[in-house]
Amino acid sequence: MPDSGRNAIGDLAETCVWPEEGLTRIPDWVYTSREVYEREVERIFHGPCWSYVGLEAEVPNPGDFKRSFLGPTPVILTRDREGAVHVLANRCAHRGAELCRAARGNAKELVCPYHQWTYDLAGNLIGVPFRRGLKKEGGMPPGFRLEEHGLRRLKVARRGGVVFATFAAEIEPLEEYLGPEILVDFDAVFDGRELEILGYYRNIQPANWKLYHENLKDPYHATLLHAYLVTFGLLVAGNKSTMIVDASGRHGTMGSAKGDEVKVDDASRREMRAFHEQMKLHDGRILDYVREFRSPWSVTMQTIWPNLVVQRELNTLGTRHIVPHGPDEFTMIWTMFGYKGDTPEMTRHRLRQGNLMGPAGFLGLEDNEAMKFVQDGLEKSRAGAAVVELGGREEGSSRTLITEAAIRSMYRHWRQVMEL
Repeated sequence: MPDSGRNAIGDLAETCVWPEEGLTRIPDWVYTSREVYEREVERIFHGPCWSYVGLEAEVPNPGDFKRSFLGPTPVILTRDREGAVHVLANRCAHRGAELCRAARGNAKELVCPYHQWTYDLAGNLIGVPFRRGLKKEGGMPPGFRLEEHGLRRLKVARRGGVVFATFAAEIEPLEEYLGPEILVDFDAVFDGRELEILGYYRNIQPANWKLYHENLKDPYHATLLHAYLVTFGLLVAGNKSTMIVDASGRHGTMGSAKGDEVKVDDASRREMRAFHEQMKLHDGRILDYVREFRSPWSVTMQTIWPNLVVQRELNTLGTRHIVPHGPDEFTMIWTMFGYKGDTPEMTRHRLRQGNLMGPAGFLGLEDNEAMKFVQDGLEKSRAGAAVVELGGREEGSSRTLITEAAIRSMYRHWRQVMEL
């Protein structure tokens, strides 16, 4: 087999062979092979998966649009003149030019920048310049029909103001795709209250896109890497916590209940080098938790396969949209939101707690750096495999933070889909 599968040729099932130890080992080629990545695009992002494209609150008015992505593939989220929501391929039916380059806006129609083919917000072709030629010369043939050359419409599903789409012709309903275990905390955030967009972050991460899923299915690292989490009691080994995995193994919810005070025993303190008892907050309001959700958890981080993280850290709320660019890079788009009924004080509180998040947040910064270290190690050293033995060989949900069971569950699903 070629080194880490990085230059694998031929059939991947023959060249990319999983280690004999099974799901307790993850080979380097999972994160570094271009061929593996291309199969992921085909079978996952273009396959029978519901992918996140945005929030309805981002296109509240007729004519609103947002540029989005399914995997690396650009799409457009629109609201047409009748108020219906659509997800369209961001590719002109004429020569394939990307129609929409702006991140968001409002327009009466979508016009190709190359030859000005024009579409309505439902993706119907409504205009072709010089369709009948000029002075009885040129133009489209007599049989050319506008209705046969609209933009590709993706299948759309919505729940609680969140919009998902898929390229697949056949797929189970969104509720079945997410499963009852995931819907509990998903619906706690998207509970019917109208959403209010508060702002965006965006960063490019030099790492494989799956590492972000792993990071949030890995409660083990949270008590070791994040000084802020453990020092101020947001996620401590002794807290009531959970790691919930759906039946398929692809989705997960990491939850923790913040105690009234930080209690770290001597044994845990010796294990957690990130704990710094001398660290103090100048403004303790950033850790205030206003109970507003039907959930026992003060923190939930949901990984919804393949491209969404739903973030609820105390009262700061957001989605994280994973946009892969290859085996070693992805863009993360963070959308922060509250609710239309929030008081000005609650909005200010959510914005204040938003400093925990984002690419330079008190928590986000450490994760981003750690994932870069992992990708560097995988690409710049001799081929090997990651050891994923924490918690033994068990898979699925767990009530302990000291486990990697959710990661093993994800790769059980991934291997089935990828046939590796």
